Amino acid sequence: MSGEEPGLPEQSGLSEEPGPSERSGLSERDRAVLDIAGRTWTGPGPRDRAIRERLGMSPTAFFQHLNALLDDPRALSHDPVTVNRWRAARERHAENR
Repeated sequence: MSGEEPGLPEQSGLSEEPGPSERSGLSERDRAVLDIAGRTWTGPGPRDRAIRERLGMSPTAFFQHLNALLDDPRALSHDPVTVNRWRAARERHAENR
């Protein structure tokens, strides 16, 4: 036995492998935008409140940021379901114009 508490990870300083957030190349804000975009909301009120409270931005700025993320391959790699769902919605909207 090495004298360490059983069940606790080894404390070797820095981890050898980067975590998922470092590997994705996205900022914390980008990941938070994708997280909010990937949730199901009962309406725009709760979603807009979450955007303002969690991100400190207006819903308009949120959707502008999300629109830019939809074209970022790092975002697709990080959360393909959310990105593809919003890309399809964007395409449907463009077809209806």
